[in-house]
Amino acid sequence: MSPWGTAKSADFRGPLDVARAATVVLDAQDTVIGWSRTAEELFGYAQDEIIGKPLDTFLPSRQSSGLTEADEAGAPLSGGEIRVAHHSDGRSLLVATAVSSLPGSGTAAHVLVATALESLRLWESRLALLQGLATQSPVGLGIYDTELRLTWCNAAYELEIGLPFAEFRGLRADELYSEGSFLTEGYPNTLDSVMNQVLDTGEPIVDLHFRGRPPSDPDVEHLWSCSYYRLQDADGHVFGVCEDAFDITDRYEAQKRLALLVEAGRGIGTVLDVMVTAEEIAEVAVPEFADAVTVDLVEEVVEGGVLGAGGPAGGALVRVASRSAPAKGPAGPGGPGESGGPVESEKTDPPSPVDYPPGSPQMRSLSSGGLVLADDTLVVPLRAGGSPLGLVTFRRAPWATFDNGEIALADELAARTAVSIDNARRYSRERAASLALQRQLLPRHLPQQTAVDLAYRYLPTDDVTGVGGDWFDVIALSGTRVGLVVGDVVGHGLQAAATMGRLRTTVRALAQLDLPPDELLRRLDDLVGQSAEDLMDAVGPPIEPREDDATGATCLYAVYDPVSRRCTMARAGHLPPAIVDPEGRLSYPDLPAGPPLGLGGLPFESKELELPVGSLIALFTDGLVETRGRDIDQGLNTLGRVLGDPGRSLEELCDRTLSELLPYGTTADDTALLLVRTRELDPGHVAHWELPAEPVAVGHARELATGQLREWDLEELTFSTELVVSELVTNAVRHAEGPLQLRLIRDRTLLCEVADAGHTSPHLRHSEEEDEGGRGLFIVAQLVHRWGTRYTESGKTIWTEQVFPSAE
Repeated sequence: MSPWGTAKSADFRGPLDVARAATVVLDAQDTVIGWSRTAEELFGYAQDEIIGKPLDTFLPSRQSSGLTEADEAGAPLSGGEIRVAHHSDGRSLLVATAVSSLPGSGTAAHVLVATALESLRLWESRLALLQGLATQSPVGLGIYDTELRLTWCNAAYELEIGLPFAEFRGLRADELYSEGSFLTEGYPNTLDSVMNQVLDTGEPIVDLHFRGRPPSDPDVEHLWSCSYYRLQDADGHVFGVCEDAFDITDRYEAQKRLALLVEAGRGIGTVLDVMVTAEEIAEVAVPEFADAVTVDLVEEVVEGGVLGAGGPAGGALVRVASRSAPAKGPAGPGGPGESGGPVESEKTDPPSPVDYPPGSPQMRSLSSGGLVLADDTLVVPLRAGGSPLGLVTFRRAPWATFDNGEIALADELAARTAVSIDNARRYSRERAASLALQRQLLPRHLPQQTAVDLAYRYLPTDDVTGVGGDWFDVIALSGTRVGLVVGDVVGHGLQAAATMGRLRTTVRALAQLDLPPDELLRRLDDLVGQSAEDLMDAVGPPIEPREDDATGATCLYAVYDPVSRRCTMARAGHLPPAIVDPEGRLSYPDLPAGPPLGLGGLPFESKELELPVGSLIALFTDGLVETRGRDIDQGLNTLGRVLGDPGRSLEELCDRTLSELLPYGTTADDTALLLVRTRELDPGHVAHWELPAEPVAVGHARELATGQLREWDLEELTFSTELVVSELVTNAVRHAEGPLQLRLIRDRTLLCEVADAGHTSPHLRHSEEEDEGGRGLFIVAQLVHRWGTRYTESGKTIWTEQVFPSAE
């Protein structure tokens, strides 16, 4: 029996029901002898006004009533017809009538039943509505009595159960769905409890999500949106509960897939790391999408190597991520939708090789380059630009296979993961190259200096590559002096770093010539300008500004001498240093600005300062003190306040400076900071003599040097030092002008210096057998660790360094 058959057998009475329609009793001559209250309401005649009157008083015969075309048609309705009646107030009514003869021999011969046509149309529409709900509606409707037993249902409900209505009529809801649960929180745990609540309170429950297995499909969970409301008549008598339920399983699964894609967008590729990205897809997919996930990548991908277009050979895959949920059963505790324990992730660091046998889903995917579905296993390749990156394997319980929508979802997850993994691979390659470049361009560590204590910080704007256009350097110079450098190249990233590297290398090379700071910057400016001209001659003017163009670079170069405590500085468009004396007083020396490097034709000037021992010199780039939300004066004031604490170490001052000026650890411009605290060389470690430019000075110089070595307990260096002093003083007497100066310095090495008023430099050369001279400087070079020449305004100085015997 169909649900509609059940509904049809119920007492659905129509509009001509005598209990509700107007009823008129007629005799054999169609005279009114009975008149109901409903007839009085319909036609407007009181009972005492119409009794004894003929029927045509309110219902004219067809020949005299002027019936409409529709009325002439006499449209039948349950044995009746549609006619025009007259109301007592003169207006016409369109009514449906039916006449029934009365048996027997009494006065009453007929009963006429009438109702207004509006009521007829309403009844017809309600009848059609009931028929549609019973047979056509996709929403399952069920009516339960007050004992919560099913008394009626529509066709959709019957189809959901999968049985004829007669076989489950009278059952309770919890008997129909023995296994079920609510996804909506805040309601009782069973369907019976929910309906009891509705019966007791009269408050309907709308859009309650119920998950269970219907008898028609016991192996698959369904999800319904259910609503419950109490049924009662006009007198308030409660006679049951109505349930409507709509299967939203497909919509719910689609929403889950969409939510999973949204989660994948948030959770996959959060960092540029191949291993982390592989773990992220496993975390997203388990347990929401699959019971287990493994990610295998081509070994070159993990190492950040270059990929080929062909597939990986056997053994070329490595396992980088694995995640699984506890085993589930098809029903009962631990079944689908229930967690039997925590999700487990297998650590794969370092990645372990994997080798799939021929014919396995993974090997088939590798060979074809496409996804492979084998029962409960789905293998999806990871590819980027036609090159294989690896595989993702999704596994489920045998009874929970992947449908077409889920296969498409797995493909989308793999595609997003492949993009993120390839980006991470490219980043790893570029970062490795960048870090290698950085190691070459910036000092990995600064050696200890006799002249100064130092600390430094470097923050590139480009935190992806880790390099930028700012740089700093500390260069050991002859005579225990030290060169201090800070510079800034316009731009960021690799191009700016490459330009910075060229400038830093050039500065180091020029510094070894012991040039004064202004002269060094002049030569550096000439080389930068010459490089730009050579480039233009070779390739023509650039269409767009080149990021690696050194024009606009700035530089500050300073030389500090711990013997004299004098610091000479010059700058090329760079900010002046901050100097804090031992008492904490801050000053910014008024150095001539000088033009940025590469402009050419403008002079540079040096300034010399005498600094107390323990003075702090801060060299920095503008990224430290100037930001979008703070002007440079505010930044300089903050820097001075931080550096004005003489009790803190240089490392503490570096950290405090960055925390005050760059509180978020990032900057819109590259930042370099170099802090140095000056020292003074112990006067007892310096010996200085002035000698005449005469041959007798050679022997005297040897005696002075020998005596000083004896005083310093360095007798082991006596022979080599006597030879060095003799040769250098002899050359000065022969080829230069006086007066001569001899200086010995005991530092980390033994320094010997001979200064004269000449500007010609000696040359190291190989002498022929017949040459009478020219071998002395060659012999000196073989005895010492280093030697060189530096020039001053008054002449030149030849210097040598010898390593102490204990350090050899």
